[in-house]
Amino acid sequence: MVEYDTPYKVILHPSVTEKTMILMEEENKLQFLVDMKANKNQIKDAIEELFEVTVIKVNTRIDKRGKKALVTFSEEDSAEEIGMRIGVF
Repeated sequence: MVEYDTPYKVILHPSVTEKTMILMEEENKLQFLVDMKANKNQIKDAIEELFEVTVIKVNTRIDKRGKKALVTFSEEDSAEEIGMRIGVF
């Protein structure tokens, strides 16, 4: 397991598509491109530290562009608000 000294090495940048915009609005989820060696727990910890939110679930998948993490936030935390803070809109 790789140890990261900063959450910025785990979370590379948000991944924005039409589908992810719908997931953000309807299911309170955001998608991020993450380091290939990061596991779900490291991704969860990095997101919680960066945005001061509660993460319910992390799903990952690997495609030709890299590793993507679909992050589900708690009811108290709005994915739309987080998206606005990081410049998705």
